[in-house]
Amino acid sequence: MDTREKLAVLADDSRYDLSCACGTKKGVDRRQRGEDGMWLYPVSLPRGGTSVLLKTLLSNACDNDCRYCPLRSAGDFRRCAIAPEDLARAFMGYLRQKKVFGLFLSSAVIRDPDYTMDRMIAAVRTLRARYKYRGYVHLKIIPGASDAAIEEAISLATTVSLNVEAPTRAAFRTLTSSKDYDRDIVRPIRLISRLTARGGPHDRVKQTTQFIVGAAGESDADIVDASFGLYKRLGLSRVYFSAYQRGLGEPDLPGERHPPARPQDALTREHRLYQVDWLIRKYGFSAEEIPFGTDGNLSLEADPKQIWAERHPERFPVDINKADKLELLRVPGVGEITAGRILEIRKGGGRIRSISQLGRPGKRLRKAEGYIKFGYKRRRTG
Repeated sequence: MDTREKLAVLADDSRYDLSCACGTKKGVDRRQRGEDGMWLYPVSLPRGGTSVLLKTLLSNACDNDCRYCPLRSAGDFRRCAIAPEDLARAFMGYLRQKKVFGLFLSSAVIRDPDYTMDRMIAAVRTLRARYKYRGYVHLKIIPGASDAAIEEAISLATTVSLNVEAPTRAAFRTLTSSKDYDRDIVRPIRLISRLTARGGPHDRVKQTTQFIVGAAGESDADIVDASFGLYKRLGLSRVYFSAYQRGLGEPDLPGERHPPARPQDALTREHRLYQVDWLIRKYGFSAEEIPFGTDGNLSLEADPKQIWAERHPERFPVDINKADKLELLRVPGVGEITAGRILEIRKGGGRIRSISQLGRPGKRLRKAEGYIKFGYKRRRTG
């Protein structure tokens, strides 16, 4: 195959890694296919707005046995790899045509983790040194890579990520026998955290990770507990969740033997985890406040903030003219934009007397009406 054909195969196979690929609204997929079949992925720009990344693998010929992954070593599919120099040249062609904003580069494991990292690093080094490219690069860290390879990758990237895959050692063992949870996942994630921490040698670089949701039979509580630790103890920028895609893994995988009751439930579960992630990162919720069912899972029928509010009637109604931002953000139907609008009106000396002052009363604002008060009494007349 020539470079164009290889990129078509490798970019298509990168679709199995959905981190940062989907919107948080149910049923919304923000990936785009380019005219020549490339997958283009959204990314938030530093000064606001979004653009797209060219996302591809360097190789899809993997030596690992990850049982959920269609590219595992025992898989039967068209395998290929692209030379680092060819990838760099192809990417620059897309960039000059203004089709992309940056690069998201990952790879299957070729020979061993360090050999794979060396090839990926060579591609990015070519972009930085030969082509003087100073833009966005998201570089995947291969589990089991050496400290030296990890640090060199971080020195070249804008964002790095190593997929944690499962929230516990027991769950991880059901997914693979070729990787060790502590050696290949926990240790390098901690190293990346130290190197990218504020005041560290690479504090401009962001660190993210991803869970494969539903493959190992883990609970939502396990995932949320692990996510909370990654944010609070290791300072990750983002945790992503990718619903396991049934039919791609081995038949005896827990996610294959115990499928969701309805086909749409897998994506709804992913969506609920993103809602919880927002509650933790933006709304000041602790892991202990997340409303799980008796089975340790989130409700598929209602959003977690709504359920939390129903379980805590003593916290409502919230006085919209006195509550601080975090109190406002706990009101169902009130998000960051609405809370900001409320605070802006109050800052200007105004008083909110009806929900219509906050914008066109849609479904979300109507939901909020049952949880707020306006803190004033009507004056008697006559």
